[in-house]
Amino acid sequence: MENLLVAENIYKRFGDYTALNNVSITIPKGSVFGLLGPNGAGKTTFIRIINQITMPDEGRVYLDGKPLHPEDIQHIGYLPEERGLYKSMKVGEQALYLARLKGLSKAEAKERLKYWFEKLEITGWWDKKIQELSKGMAQKVQFVITVLHNPKLLIFDEPFSGFDPVNANIIKREILELKEKGATILFSTHRMESVEELCDYMALINKSNKLLDGKVSEIKKEYKNNTFEVGLECENETVLMAELQEKFKIGKAHFKSINEDLKVSIQLQPDENPNDLIQYLLTKARINHFVEVIPSVNDIFIKTVTHNA
Repeated sequence: MENLLVAENIYKRFGDYTALNNVSITIPKGSVFGLLGPNGAGKTTFIRIINQITMPDEGRVYLDGKPLHPEDIQHIGYLPEERGLYKSMKVGEQALYLARLKGLSKAEAKERLKYWFEKLEITGWWDKKIQELSKGMAQKVQFVITVLHNPKLLIFDEPFSGFDPVNANIIKREILELKEKGATILFSTHRMESVEELCDYMALINKSNKLLDGKVSEIKKEYKNNTFEVGLECENETVLMAELQEKFKIGKAHFKSINEDLKVSIQLQPDENPNDLIQYLLTKARINHFVEVIPSVNDIFIKTVTHNA
């Protein structure tokens, strides 16, 4: 797959403090890439380097195959975690002004703003001042300003901050639609469920170092451990449980079921086949539930950060 952004061996120091330590990240075109890490990990520094707010001490960044250049800011849309709208300006006036800074003509900016304001049902906010809006309402306006010039790369830093669940889902839907239209999205968040829903790729930074990166599905495969949650219906649960404990590594399972099942987790050895486990269990009980345990992004985040603490 062709890449839109390539950061190679990035170092950034502030005095004696190293914010990024030899970090390399590649973002494929047309993907949603999750940038994860605890507070102070180096995520914001990395984003500022891409936006050329600060420069790396070492390393290079390439956008669409060419070294990052000051003019490339026209091809990037950035929604920062700390919002930057002028509170005393009217929404429409401010949106037009910022759109012009991104290279749009006044007529083109008005046309695109009309489309987005109608789509997000915020047309009535045009003459309101930012200070008259709630945090979530202002967030919608800033989202529109971020995507208005159809940039090659969109950077969203905690984009759901301030949103109620309904409006958060609206923005999620818009992000996926932008991806379908060809946008490449760098997505920084602490909300792991959003990574599960939106991201194709992810990287985890902790204490200035990249701990892992790659396709989300491939990372999950690396972290799964051949464990299955099983719901069993049998005549004598005590006898069956004792037999299972002799043959397998057994734990408690927690899943919702309409049956009064014996709920267990069974971990197989790497060379053992789940099909053989099913055949064995069928001789002992009725199987009402059989699901492989796939680690969530949150599980992977906690395990990786804790292991490298």
